[in-house]
Amino acid sequence: MGGAIGKTDTQRQGSVAASKLEVKMVEAMQKRAKEGTNLKSFDSLILKFPKIDESLRKCKSSFEQFDEDKNGEIDQGELKRCFQRLEISIEEEDVKDLFEACDINESMGMKFNEFIVLLCLFYLLNEPAAKEAKARMGLGNLEETFKTLVDAFVFLDKNKDGYVSKGEMVQAINETSSGERSSGRIAMKRFEEMDWDKNGMVTFKEFLFAFTQWVGIDDDDDD
Repeated sequence: MGGAIGKTDTQRQGSVAASKLEVKMVEAMQKRAKEGTNLKSFDSLILKFPKIDESLRKCKSSFEQFDEDKNGEIDQGELKRCFQRLEISIEEEDVKDLFEACDINESMGMKFNEFIVLLCLFYLLNEPAAKEAKARMGLGNLEETFKTLVDAFVFLDKNKDGYVSKGEMVQAINETSSGERSSGRIAMKRFEEMDWDKNGMVTFKEFLFAFTQWVGIDDDDDD
């Protein structure tokens, strides 16, 4: 990866994959938003953190199983074989797009938190196949957890366009805090944690990466 040109090409390819996946994410979220959400406040989501954390950590054994060389990361080849072992029919190009979009550190390997994001995106984009995969992986309550995360994003996305803006985040926090003076600061802090590309709009993928940090699962997670 020595030259600057090579790195730029890699970043551009990752950007194209991410943009293709983003279109699919936004369309899926817009469709999902029409169903509404049972979530009433951001605080009600926070109360679910321990249960969600417990559920997501149950994915660790599956992550370790698919990490064939035991280096703490799943590379693109291992991910492809993961889908094959789960008997999931998915185009190779889609595997590549998912991998590049979820490899947020561009390390050519997905760590545990990135693997969780990939599973949730796959659930959103291909729910029938995700249900089958969940059963084969022995993750009984994972579907409920992913549904909660989708509901949380729908709650934040007030105008149902598939993105969360600063204004929408402030509105969501204000609905919870009943006008407390600190609510604006809290909302901006949460938004900055989500908006990792700093473009002022948060996608579902960005929300998921932030969420893994909120519940205590990061890229160096060893538990």
